[in-house]
Amino acid sequence: MTTGLNPRTALLLVVPPLLWAGNAVVGRLVHELVPPITLNFLRWTLAFVLLLPLAGWVLRRGSGLWPHWKRFALLGLLGVGAYNALQYLALQTSSPLNVTLVAASTPVWMLAVGWLCFSQKVSRRQIMGALLSITGVLVVLSRGQWTLLAQVRLVPGDLYVLLATVAWAFYSWLLTQPKEPPGIRSNWAAFLMAQMIFGLGWSGFFAAGEWALTDAHIRWGWPLAAALLYVAIGPAILAYRCWGVGVQRAGPAIAGFFANLTPLFAALMSAVFLGELPHAYHGMAFLLIVGGIVVSSRR
Repeated sequence: MTTGLNPRTALLLVVPPLLWAGNAVVGRLVHELVPPITLNFLRWTLAFVLLLPLAGWVLRRGSGLWPHWKRFALLGLLGVGAYNALQYLALQTSSPLNVTLVAASTPVWMLAVGWLCFSQKVSRRQIMGALLSITGVLVVLSRGQWTLLAQVRLVPGDLYVLLATVAWAFYSWLLTQPKEPPGIRSNWAAFLMAQMIFGLGWSGFFAAGEWALTDAHIRWGWPLAAALLYVAIGPAILAYRCWGVGVQRAGPAIAGFFANLTPLFAALMSAVFLGELPHAYHGMAFLLIVGGIVVSSRR
């Protein structure tokens, strides 16, 4: 049941895009070290091992997981097996500008999926909020110069990002339809572990196909090990924990607007790690994105 947006819920929904921004940076940095779908599989394998001490009991026969395996298999496909695999795959061929442009459609897909598949009404405020939020993202992507947007050329990677965004929208809405055993649903580690069990099966299947159909190879070393540790703990465990609770409290339609903070955080990370100082358009974009969140969350 949703309870609306409050400061604590807003904080929960800010953490995931911050970690996702780092995830995109790391995914791009290691794209020559590990194949993209294999990276997703290794990421969730490590996350699975880290969660075992907290939620290993879910694997037992009487935990309540197995009678609901279809439900968790679907969540595992959308949230674990497909979402980040498609994003990592997109980073192989698509430019950062194109990737974030397509990903900026998250609020629109959240509203569309809710309306078409979950009988949710779309208000004028939500539509206006979506427009404000997307405008803020476009300000960041264009660096305040709208003529740069005319240079965008779509490539296969853009389709992968679009598919990932749609998968995430369905995943987020499914989180608001509690059909799992209360013992698993009420325990965040157990709930994530239940999804990982089947998600690892999906991602392992996809990774096997990657190795069979391409000249995949891995360059092991400390850079890759550090990257795997980050993407397993941050974007996987912590981000999914915060996103899951935030979506349950605020609802997917409102939560979707927070995802548009990702490119803004990516711009700020560029300032910190690459020495690119913030500009006036960063402040303008922040106001537009936050304005979209505020407008859409009002009743």
